[in-house]
Amino acid sequence: MRRSWLGRLATLSAVALLAAPAAAATQTPPPVKEPTAIGRGGAAATVDVLATKAAVDVLRRGGNAVDAAVAAAAVLGVTEPFSAGVGGGGFMVIRTAKGKVTTIDARETAHGAMEPDSLWEGGAPLAFNDARYSGLSAGAPGTVRGWEEALRRYGTMSLRKLLKPAIQVARTGFVVDQVFFDQTLGNVDYFDDVPSTRELYLDPDGTPHDVGTVFRNPDLAGTYKRLARLGANGFYRGAIAEAIVDAVRQPPVAADANHVWRPGLMTLRDVERYDALERKPTRVGYRGLDVYGMGPPSSGGSTVGEALNILEGFDLSAAARAQAFHLYLEASRFSFADRNAYLADPAYFDVPLAGLLSDAFAAERRALIDPAHAATSPVPPGNPYPHDVAGMAAATAAQGETTTHLTVSDRKGTVVSYTFTIESTGGNGIVVPGYGFLLNNELTDFNYDSLTHPNRVEGGKRPRSSMSPTIVLDDGEPFLALGSPGGSTIITTVLQILVDRLDLGSTLPEAIAAPRATQRNTVATLAEAAFLSSPLADELATTYGHVLAPTGEIGAATAIEFLPDGRVLAAAEPVRRGGGSAMIAPAKKQ
Repeated sequence: MRRSWLGRLATLSAVALLAAPAAAATQTPPPVKEPTAIGRGGAAATVDVLATKAAVDVLRRGGNAVDAAVAAAAVLGVTEPFSAGVGGGGFMVIRTAKGKVTTIDARETAHGAMEPDSLWEGGAPLAFNDARYSGLSAGAPGTVRGWEEALRRYGTMSLRKLLKPAIQVARTGFVVDQVFFDQTLGNVDYFDDVPSTRELYLDPDGTPHDVGTVFRNPDLAGTYKRLARLGANGFYRGAIAEAIVDAVRQPPVAADANHVWRPGLMTLRDVERYDALERKPTRVGYRGLDVYGMGPPSSGGSTVGEALNILEGFDLSAAARAQAFHLYLEASRFSFADRNAYLADPAYFDVPLAGLLSDAFAAERRALIDPAHAATSPVPPGNPYPHDVAGMAAATAAQGETTTHLTVSDRKGTVVSYTFTIESTGGNGIVVPGYGFLLNNELTDFNYDSLTHPNRVEGGKRPRSSMSPTIVLDDGEPFLALGSPGGSTIITTVLQILVDRLDLGSTLPEAIAAPRATQRNTVATLAEAAFLSSPLADELATTYGHVLAPTGEIGAATAIEFLPDGRVLAAAEPVRRGGGSAMIAPAKKQ
């Protein structure tokens, strides 16, 4: 049954993709930006053609998927600086050539001196922008240490070699596109407060660099050269670490700044002691497949996993699309209620992960879903503790933005799904003077409006994340790898793609391109314009009682599928965030 089910899906994919162009055997500059590629060998998909090319070039030189992921991530730190970079952190899920699935946690950490009320003033939590654009919001960055840990354990090439493409792009530059312009424009009012940020990202007249101009970042090239020479210690000790701490403790704002930039509490010890952790992945079974994700402090693996467990009790493939989509939204609604109540840094809170991912708990939550009508949010969280191995008293329920994701595989079977970020578009708005990278505002991912929530602010703690890098295996072999940016909509983006691909007969490119809706235990289900104008939206509203409201783009996914005939399909967004880039690194001829 399992093989025939997958076979039917594979046949549908093969038929739909006959017209897809095979990846060229070689790439000649300038690289062509295509959202879909299919062929034999390694594969890469990112939001940026230069990053995808860097990954594929590493694969062609004999590097593995971990090596290629680091090379691509470094380039994205140049070309996607408002979404990711060495000033932030992320999560990497790895499936090795030998079949092991593991994860690297490079999530940022709070300043050691922080308390639950550190983002409060006058007895009340700060407004979001007051907290964000400050030294208080920047956690100790984890990205560089995460690269080091991934390469040390599972890579084959040195960081020195892997940074060369990014150094070149930072030195010679890239062409500013509309997305880069728009992301800058949304930050102008704060960027012009900080001379180091203003000088890098704004023209002398205070406006964003024009579309079509070449953007260079020589300071970031210098930062990468230092890392190439000294390794991660060149970031976490010495000049860069000192500059980070200075920027946090004394935000380098101009005398005529029109906002208050509050100082943070970070110390050199906070930076020097940062450690990236290898953690076990989450795993659930779904339709005979094994779905692996990121565990706490990410809420991605647990929430996607719980929703899939709920949905497995419904025959979505036999349902009409509106019925199936109603159930997807309801499973997400109830899973988010649990996510919001129980997910936090496991070093500070005993997260009932086993209970949240248990079939018995999923059955309890599934029983609350009305197949004919939408529930009214907020729905209360369930109690996973009776189903948890550790078991304890129930917690109290309580209550992101731009990120980037890349997906890479090599011809030997190593697969990487990597999501990384500086949190909001532009992070906390502070470019570290002399080093060319923005600091994150990850500490606003805490429930900083609460003094008691499991995800409250505490010194040294990692804030809860929604990043959901995911790898799906069939009988231990790679079948699908995917992920997306998008704050808490990351979870629903990954879930919707999985449902479309695994249950509803869509090809991977179709599942990525489909209009999206996101239900996160809120009164309204937010949806893209293309979704709202569809007959599906009308049926969800009139037949099932869903309250739909407009939002902008949801997610910007990249993914790789491993086809039964030995080929790989790499896919990225055709339109969202300016469209992504997918390429194949052809296997060497024997």
